[in-house]
Amino acid sequence: MRDLSKDTTLCISLAGRPSNIGTRFHNFLYAELGLDFIYKAFTTTDITAAIGGVRALGIRGCSVSMPFKEAVIPLVDRIEPSATAIGSVNTIVNDGGVLTASNTDFEAIASLIASHDLDPAASVLVRGSGGMAKAVVAAFHGAGFLDVTVVARNTEAGPALAETYGFRWQSEDPAPGADIIVNVTPLGMNGTDADALAFSAEQIAAAATVFDVVAFPAETPLIRAARDAGRDVITGAQVIALQAAGQFARYTGVTPTPEQVARASAHSRV
Repeated sequence: MRDLSKDTTLCISLAGRPSNIGTRFHNFLYAELGLDFIYKAFTTTDITAAIGGVRALGIRGCSVSMPFKEAVIPLVDRIEPSATAIGSVNTIVNDGGVLTASNTDFEAIASLIASHDLDPAASVLVRGSGGMAKAVVAAFHGAGFLDVTVVARNTEAGPALAETYGFRWQSEDPAPGADIIVNVTPLGMNGTDADALAFSAEQIAAAATVFDVVAFPAETPLIRAARDAGRDVITGAQVIALQAAGQFARYTGVTPTPEQVARASAHSRV
């Protein structure tokens, strides 16, 4: 047991459906690095009061998940470009009562696009139009990609997302041929859609890179099919680990090593 005291720094998460993932990730690293911090997940029915509590109680960091990512924007004092780019917040840092918001999802995706040397001249097909799809589409736009198609059945959110960045929208799949395919839907996620394949075998075969933002399980049916086909893959497990590491660094001022992030990520899934 760690020896907690009145001086222990508190960080929290606010989510409609809290999980243990962030709690286990952050507390693992606090313990490994000997930091006097503790992390706890919460939910709320009053986001205004909750953010007021973050400010008033000196809570150092606050991770924000659905459905609060947009609702917190008018409640903070400063917004970093990562959050401004997509109109969505997933991280709040409290500096003496001044709340600064950012979006480490966006930063993680942008980092993965860069580290995988994805070519801005490539064609990209993104399935989905929700909150994480905003981060994905904005990150590809920021990396200089021009040939991007958003596939979404939602006839309001889909066109709106695509038009924001000057991209195309379709309600149904185009013919196979996109160089990069990205799933930003629940297809393949643990639960009722666990066996669903987000893209056809033909689309996977035609792509050079397959990117699945679904983090649980670590290897979705799409990622498994892409590996079997010999395609380069980017996983949701990579995204969630990078975004959590970005939050950790903002809260503590300490940047964990890739090896530490990998250990914390593995621990968070136990």
